[in-house]
Amino acid sequence: MAVLPIVKYGDPILRTRTEHIADIQTVLPFIDDMFETMYEEAGMGLAANQVGLDMNFAVIDISHTEEDEGPRIVINPEILESTGHYDMEEGCLSIPEIRATIARPEKVHVRYQDEEGTTREEWFDGLLGRVIQHEVDHLNGVFYIDHLTPAKHALIDKRLVEIAETGAPTTGITL
Repeated sequence: MAVLPIVKYGDPILRTRTEHIADIQTVLPFIDDMFETMYEEAGMGLAANQVGLDMNFAVIDISHTEEDEGPRIVINPEILESTGHYDMEEGCLSIPEIRATIARPEKVHVRYQDEEGTTREEWFDGLLGRVIQHEVDHLNGVFYIDHLTPAKHALIDKRLVEIAETGAPTTGITL
């Protein structure tokens, strides 16, 4: 297994909708490296485009906080419907040192394929639902900061420029 470099804010691949995966076999060689990278960076989820892959899949593992949840692989995920609303602080491996409280649906109904190619539909809520929404956004070229109000976004603009230029801001911020 290998730790892959995380693509940082400013790289065009992060603003591009990833390519649908027709052949699940093309994903399999990257899964272990994606999990290893996510664990090395202390993340809960990692979308393929965050390591430079134009592929529509993500790895997720929240077992360090939710013991009954194991690692998951979601391929070609799409949110079919959502209900409720709740706010929670989020961060991102591609936008280091910046955290913000983001409003998202409380529950989401998701269709995806697993690593064996089986199509599944499930409702997710809580932390797992939040992480899935975050990763689906990534796969669609959307950042969690895109959900901020213009005024809150303006507070981090300088730091975003620093990340795009150097890979990290000079100081962190939580909104």
